[in-house]
Amino acid sequence: MPRSFPDARLSLICFAAAAVAFPIAIISIAKFLLVLCALAVIVKGWSSRSKAQAFLPNSVSPMILLSLAILASSALWSTGSSDEVLAALAKHGKLILIPIILYLTRSRREAFIALAFFMGAQIFLLASTWFLYFGVPIPWVTSKEAGICAICSFAIFSSYLDQSIMTAVLAAVCWHLRGYLSSRHRTLITSIISALALVCVFFIFQGRTGYLVAVALTTLAIMWELPSRFRFAVAVIPLALVLLLAASSGKVRHGVMEIAGSIQSFRQSGYVSPSSGTRLVLWRGALRSMADNPLMGTGVGSWDGEFRRQQAGNAPTDAGSSAASQHRNPHQEYLLWGTALGVPGIALLCAVLLALYRDSLQMDKPERRAMQSVLLALTLACLFNCALYDALIGDFFCIALALVAALRVGATPVATAAFHPRPGV
Repeated sequence: MPRSFPDARLSLICFAAAAVAFPIAIISIAKFLLVLCALAVIVKGWSSRSKAQAFLPNSVSPMILLSLAILASSALWSTGSSDEVLAALAKHGKLILIPIILYLTRSRREAFIALAFFMGAQIFLLASTWFLYFGVPIPWVTSKEAGICAICSFAIFSSYLDQSIMTAVLAAVCWHLRGYLSSRHRTLITSIISALALVCVFFIFQGRTGYLVAVALTTLAIMWELPSRFRFAVAVIPLALVLLLAASSGKVRHGVMEIAGSIQSFRQSGYVSPSSGTRLVLWRGALRSMADNPLMGTGVGSWDGEFRRQQAGNAPTDAGSSAASQHRNPHQEYLLWGTALGVPGIALLCAVLLALYRDSLQMDKPERRAMQSVLLALTLACLFNCALYDALIGDFFCIALALVAALRVGATPVATAAFHPRPGV
């Protein structure tokens, strides 16, 4: 095989790893090139009759392919239009990035190189947010939210919702993989990066899902660092963190009070606010659709049409219903799959998540902790958003999971000290 081909393959993996920190146009280019590369590698392997790299090297790859096949087959009974079906399949299709990256990654060393590009791009994004916060002009900001002073979110390329979750994941992965940094000051460096990321989430961004994810990942990290005899404290750590943050961060305090107020208002009068309450309207619509079609759902791409049919003839009576009519997904990944495939759809999504967890159990401790942290972040984010279906945040999670999972590719450990945790870490 020519030397340039493996170089191009690794370069495309690194490009995709870094791309998820940038605007969606760059991510789309990276995904397109990555798919072409995978096809080229497959065709080359068949044509040369050489021993091909296993396309299904772990538990999650066949589960993802099965899930995508079932989603595609649901187009046969989908109530959505052909355009909606194709658009939905394209959005669900980003899951294929996980088996593609696992297929294209040939060694543990390559996985570390790609992960370094991923972390570097995320740290660049974090630094850009801090520059913006301190009023330093940066020309590469494209987020509309960043320029509106009244609701300035300090997001760089996407929204505060996406970037707050991404930043929380950055803090966790950076901390758990600190032993792989080739520097005697690695603990100090990674601690500073993780701390800056968490401060950014809790005190600069306003994403409530980001708060939840960051609290959960911090709790998990503290639990893992505690001696086993003290791990019972994990039951009180989240509450202590929330109380501490509510007392010290006005953004967190406002977010908690808004959620509590929205739920109480919805229970008492049925009124929902345009933010938290919108999700309650969307979730109720998804549950009604599932109740009508519990076994097969209404097919991929059917959500928008099903929700609008429910709302037809009923004029919105509150801001939440009006706002909900503008959304093309139920803001909950589990209910999105449930609408498309019924109760089996939720089971299928959970099976994908469980396959990822199962693969993490076969990894070394630092990698296992990083993998499970990203997986926990995804699981929680899916409760309040379509974290796999949505653009950018879904690409981020797929790439992040694939890169960490790829660290177990190859049975032979790397010999370079830069890629090994030091003793005592």
